[in-house]
Amino acid sequence: MTVVGPFGLSVQDRDLTRDVQAGMDAVEAALVEAVKSDVPFITVTASHLMEAGGKRFRPLLVLLAAQFGDANAPGVVPAAVVVELTHLATLYHDDVMDEAPVRRGAPSANSRWDNSVAILTGDFLFSRASQVLADLGPEAVRLQADAFERLVTGQILETAGPGPDDDPLRHYLDVLAGKTGSLIAVSCRIGALLAGAEPWVIDILSAYGERIGIAFQLADDVLDIASDGHESGKTPGTDLREGVPTLPTLLLQQMPVDESDPADLRLRELVAGSLADDELHAEALRLLRRHPALEHARRETLRHAEEARALLDPLPEGPAKAALQGLCDAVAIRTM
Repeated sequence: MTVVGPFGLSVQDRDLTRDVQAGMDAVEAALVEAVKSDVPFITVTASHLMEAGGKRFRPLLVLLAAQFGDANAPGVVPAAVVVELTHLATLYHDDVMDEAPVRRGAPSANSRWDNSVAILTGDFLFSRASQVLADLGPEAVRLQADAFERLVTGQILETAGPGPDDDPLRHYLDVLAGKTGSLIAVSCRIGALLAGAEPWVIDILSAYGERIGIAFQLADDVLDIASDGHESGKTPGTDLREGVPTLPTLLLQQMPVDESDPADLRLRELVAGSLADDELHAEALRLLRRHPALEHARRETLRHAEEARALLDPLPEGPAKAALQGLCDAVAIRTM
C-alpha cells in the first residue's frame, strides 16, 4: 500500500500511484515557475504560502478525475496548476479579511508585510492562473469563471451573515458550498473534461467534488473542537475563541436547552459571550467536547461523506474510483 496526496490517502494500485505521483511532481514544478516574476520582491511574496506547504487537495482531485479519460492529456497538469493558484490566491485575501497572523505554520503575508502586499499578491496569483487557463480553451475558462463567481458569492454571504429569516445552519452550508465546494467541484470537472471523459462521468465527478469538499470542511470544524492541534494544524478551539460559527456551535444553538443540565446551561452562556480569556475558552472547549452537539456534528460530517461516496456508484470500478472512495474514508478517520 502506497500513500499518495493529502490526508493519508491510500492507493493500492501501483500504476495509479506512479501516475498520480508523477502528475503531482509536475504540478509542483509548474507552480514554482508560475509564481516567478521579473520583480524579485513579487517572487518572494508569491512564493510565500506555496513554500509553506499545503495539502494540494485540488490538484490531486484534478489528476484522479482525469483517470476516467486520458490521464496524460496535455491540459491536465496545467488545469491542476490553475486550481491550486486560485486556491492560494484566495488564502492571501482570506488572511487579510480574517486578520490572521499565521497560515500553514508560518507568518501570514499580511503579518509579514502588510495588507496591501497580501491583497496585491493574491491578485498577482489570480492573474497567473488566468494566463495558464487561457491556453486550456473557452470551456475551461467558462468553468473557472463560474466557480470563481460562486467562490466570491460564498465569501460575501459569509461576510454578510444570515438574514433575520434565514436558518443559520442552512446559510453556513451555503457558504461552504460556495467558498469551498465550488473550487473542489471544478477541480474534478476540469480534470475529467480535459481528459476527454464522458459527459455523464464529468457530471458525477463534479457533484462528488462539491460534496466531498463540504465534508472535509465540516471535518475541520469537528477537528477544531476535538483535536489536540496536530491533525488540524492550528490551536484547538480557534474558531470557538474567535466566535466564528462552525458546525458544532450551530448545532448546539439548534438543540433544545436542557434546563436540568448545568453543563449545558454553562456552555451556552460561555458561547454567547467573549472567549478571549484563556480560562473561559478552555472551559468552553472542555464542555463542548463532552456535549452531544459534537457527536451530532460528527454524524452530519459522515453523512456528507457517505453522500459523496454514493454519487460515485455509477462510475466503472477501478483504482481511481477506489481512491476517490478512500477520500470518503479519510473524512471518517479525521472526525474520530
